[in-house]
Amino acid sequence: MATSRPKPRSGASRPPEAILRATKEPDFRQERSRRSYLGLIEAASDLFSKHGYDSVGTPEIAQKAGVSVGTFYRYFEDKHEVYIEIARRSMVSAYAETIEGLTPARFVGLARRETIEHTISLLFDHVLVRPHLSRSFSEMSLRDPEVAELRRAFETVSVRKLTELIATIVPRDVVPDPEATAWVLYGSAMQCAYGLAEHVGPAPVGSDRAKKALTDFIERALFPR
Repeated sequence: MATSRPKPRSGASRPPEAILRATKEPDFRQERSRRSYLGLIEAASDLFSKHGYDSVGTPEIAQKAGVSVGTFYRYFEDKHEVYIEIARRSMVSAYAETIEGLTPARFVGLARRETIEHTISLLFDHVLVRPHLSRSFSEMSLRDPEVAELRRAFETVSVRKLTELIATIVPRDVVPDPEATAWVLYGSAMQCAYGLAEHVGPAPVGSDRAKKALTDFIERALFPR
């Protein structure tokens, strides 16, 4: 059994961190209930990735998860609610795996190139593991206010973290505007990842070439010789 969390109040603007943390996962009292909930999320992720949002219904999600439709509605009001939770989890995971762990200590000496390259690899892998799902998030952000809010929150916290990092590790005479530089570098990395995921058609270069070029670009921008 599970006790549902109260829904967040709408209206007042929330900080981006609060938006990304605002899971509707219930407080589980039984491990079996948790497994059913996570199984529904995984099943829905797979179906949305393969067929898109509009072609998937709650009966298909429940069937793939191996539970009844009634069990689905115990945890989610409809497929939109599970989709939002999937998008939120994906963005939180992407931030945690790529940007959150970037600290000044990781950019000392020769380690800086390795750090940049490793971070780019993680970002590419995160987008490419389910390219159709990441494309779905991009498309849905243009027509769904909640998905758009999540993407804005993800961008805001990412650019803020990069701004703080750049301001700490790069002198102002090298990068006079850390915030603008962070936004450009963030946008470049994300567009490369989306391009490799073929959001707008086949990519003209492969992942390895794109990773090297992006690593070179970021390293030269922050640490010019």
